[in-house]
Amino acid sequence: MAEHHVHCVVNGAKQRGIVESRTTLADFLREGLGLTGTHLACEHGVCGACTVLVDGKAVRACLMLAVQADGHEVTTVEGIASPDGTLSPVQQAFVDCHGLQCGFCTPGFVVSVTSFLEANPDPTEAEIREGISGNLCRCTGYQGIVEAVKLAAARMRDGAGVGQ
Repeated sequence: MAEHHVHCVVNGAKQRGIVESRTTLADFLREGLGLTGTHLACEHGVCGACTVLVDGKAVRACLMLAVQADGHEVTTVEGIASPDGTLSPVQQAFVDCHGLQCGFCTPGFVVSVTSFLEANPDPTEAEIREGISGNLCRCTGYQGIVEAVKLAAARMRDGAGVGQ
């Protein structure tokens, strides 16, 4: 199996590794870099648990090869919070609105919602439901997640800090 060098920026830090051709970005992040917040579930791009940002765009890390990330910037759920550990408005809203239960899907939702709100800072509830439709949750019934997105959007628009 051919091996390839991968150089990318992950959560603001330069990273490099040697991967096999078939290594997914999710496996490189989890096994190569120890960033286990990127969860693997369906491994077919359906559930959204492995969502990361590549150059600011939400992608399924289970469908992208690690070699495709070479030269790019990747943000995982570990990179969404501030460097001092302060939760992002999206993360805090998920806590405040009880937008999680078991938590397995939460990292993918947080990353997807972060990207969604960058593109649509003032979404309607219908747009929110459409925006999160690529992420599956088996526990919550989605209402807390929808409320979390509404709250995060409002806080981000108003420039309010988390917890306000």
